[in-house]
This record gives sequence, C-alpha cells and structure tokens, in this order.
Amino acid sequence: MLHLFIVTLLYFFGYQKQKDQLRGSRRTSRIVAFYGLTAPPYELDALEPYMSQKTLEIHWGKHHRAYVDNLNKQLANSPLYGLTLDELVKVAYNNGNPLPEFNNAAQVWNHNFFWESMQPDGGYMPAAGLLQQIEKDFGSFPNFREKFITTAMSLFGSGWVWLVLKKEEKKLAVVGASNAVNPLVWGDIPIITLDMWEHSYYLDYRNDRGKYVNAFMDSLVSWQSATARMARAEAFVNLGEPKIPVA
Repeated sequence: MLHLFIVTLLYFFGYQKQKDQLRGSRRTSRIVAFYGLTAPPYELDALEPYMSQKTLEIHWGKHHRAYVDNLNKQLANSPLYGLTLDELVKVAYNNGNPLPEFNNAAQVWNHNFFWESMQPDGGYMPAAGLLQQIEKDFGSFPNFREKFITTAMSLFGSGWVWLVLKKEEKKLAVVGASNAVNPLVWGDIPIITLDMWEHSYYLDYRNDRGKYVNAFMDSLVSWQSATARMARAEAFVNLGEPKIPVA
C-alpha cells in the first residue's frame, strides 16, 4: 500500500513534465494507444464447441477492444497516465470510491486474465501441488468445484468469479465480485477467473448460465496456467512482493 501511495504521489506531482512530453509525442502519432489489446493465447476457434469462434470474435474483438480503446481515451489527459495496468487498477479503485478510469482499466485486466484462464482441451484435474492445496482448503476437489459453481450461479447481474490465494491466511478461496471489481483491489492473488457478464455466454448458451459454468469447469479451465500462477503466488506470499503473477 505504501508503494502504491508513493507511486500515486509521483504521478500526480512529480512527473508532470515527463507526462506532458509523453502526451505530446502521442498527439503527433497517428496511433493513439497506451494499452494494447492482448490476444488470447490460442486461435479464436480453439475453444469450440464450448466457446464458439463467434463468441470470441465479439467478446474479444469488440467488448475487450472497447474497454482498451475507452481506457486509452480516458488516460489521454489523466494524471494516472503511465502507470502499469495492475497499478492503475489499484490506484483507480481509490479505496472503494472508484475514479473514472477504474471500470475500463479493471475490465481490460480481467479479460487479459480470463483468456489465460482457459485452454483448448481444458478441464480435467489440477497438477498435484495445486490439487493438494485445493483439497486442503476445500476438503476435496468436488467441494471446490461445487463452491465455484454455486458462487457463479448466485452472482446477481454482471461480474466475475475468482479462485484466489488469500495472502494473510495463505489459503485458497472462491469469491464473486460484481461488475469490474477484481482481487487486486483487496489484496488477494488471483489464480483463475470466470467472466459472468452476459456477453461471455449468451451466444452459445442463451440464458443457461449453469451449462456455461459447467462447461468452463469441465472443458475450458486451464489448470496448467493456474498451477504456474499458484507457484508464483506462493513465492509472492513467502518471499515478498514481486510483480503480480498473471500467467
């Protein structure tokens, strides 16, 4: 938190000249962009039949792109220009009183993380180390699966479901978050996420959210990425605070 406070002060009061220079160079460029659109780590048809190419074309190519474009527009004259994306999410959350940049910043971060949370031929079971931690913290893998699905189904409206490592307790937990909120803002470390906004599932599943959630758990979730994140998260907890693990 002290680091973020210092970063915020620097960007508001210490780097004005540098920011003006950066903005000036951006205005002279034909491409006005600070954050780019991160592509999924697979072809857009690779998740079929559980998530269609059409869904990815719209979800990634239109919704995700719109968040990126709108965020870049907001940052054009913002004192937050120049923060890394994870820093921007934390600072813009503003202790529960979000700044205008928060929603787009968080949605860009969330979608980057969501694409990495899936893979072709996903599902199955986590690797031994992560599986043991899940069994320790939830009692069994079926218990975890039920908790994840129940949390997703009970989330009212739009939002996200997260498997996180809680730093203080050093335990895994499943949490639901409304709209764009993600675990960075309350200090947990994300391991996997599921997008519960309607645009994520409606083309393929209509209003059958349960079928969508089960398809994610059984056939899409990338335990390979989750295992790598868990290893980094444990280092985060045990060895200090390196860069937020993403994938």
